[in-house]
Amino acid sequence: MMLLQAPRFTQQSMLDPAGTKAGSIHDFWHFLIITSTVVTAIVFLTLFVALARRRRTADPEAPGEQRSLTRWVGASVAATLVIIVTFLFLDFRLGRALAIPTQRTPLRVNVIGHQWWWEFQYPDSATPGNWISTANELHIPVGRPVILRMSAQDVIHSFWVPNLAGKKDLIPGHETETWIEADSAGIYRGQCAEFCGLQHAKMAMLVIAEPERQFEQWALAARGQALAPADSVARAGQQVFLTGGCSVCHAIGGTMAGGTVGPNLTHFGSRLTIAAASLPNTRGNLGGWIVDPQRVKPGSYMPPNALEPDQLQALLAYLEGLK
Repeated sequence: MMLLQAPRFTQQSMLDPAGTKAGSIHDFWHFLIITSTVVTAIVFLTLFVALARRRRTADPEAPGEQRSLTRWVGASVAATLVIIVTFLFLDFRLGRALAIPTQRTPLRVNVIGHQWWWEFQYPDSATPGNWISTANELHIPVGRPVILRMSAQDVIHSFWVPNLAGKKDLIPGHETETWIEADSAGIYRGQCAEFCGLQHAKMAMLVIAEPERQFEQWALAARGQALAPADSVARAGQQVFLTGGCSVCHAIGGTMAGGTVGPNLTHFGSRLTIAAASLPNTRGNLGGWIVDPQRVKPGSYMPPNALEPDQLQALLAYLEGLK
């Protein structure tokens, strides 16, 4: 598959919204912070004024002072009720607005959480066998809502891309649904936001938002089979993959490898990262991951692979050519 030019990388932050949902959440969050800050300042100012007046008042228990105190307490209770009701109304309105995407025809993607990586499937309603299956990198078109139908393979996970949307849990045996939309092209980092085991902290993902035309080019290429090995070294690497333990867990389109335990590797060479965005996808990192994955992610289900140096180099050449 052809590796298209990647958009710019955007720092993971809920304070830098790049989507419709994230922008609405960001505005509401700022309203809460500002209101809370003002209320806190008023409370402390009132406290200081009350302490100062009490020192100057000869008889703080006088009827006039009691009436004044009653008015202050009544006004404070009324203001508190107004603020709480306002928060409740705005929160309810925001929830309704975020529950339903805009009217544009949405893209639909299945999201499956595993310990500890993300699987993304792009269904094709016309041709069921023409699905796209990839891992840890979610490609979406800019300006188009994407409905995510989510489930978990093992334990509860939580899908969170702070720049694009809030959190949504993935629950074993129960499908949940949310949607995201990117306003501008970019690479947005996300992660699992629900503790899911030993390597929860290294269960990250990249959401790659591209212009519609570039996304369609990616999708067309992603539906194709893996490229045939380009040279004798890569062909030898393919044999290492197929005859070793790799093909038991991983699938590569166009080959006999059909494993479903680990990520689909059909276009692995085009990915930016490995091990659920734990490391950049470089030859050195990939070699270390294949030989000793426990050093990178202790507790992961990928076993170590004892390969001869020439076998490892051939396998790396083959995997790098899967584009």
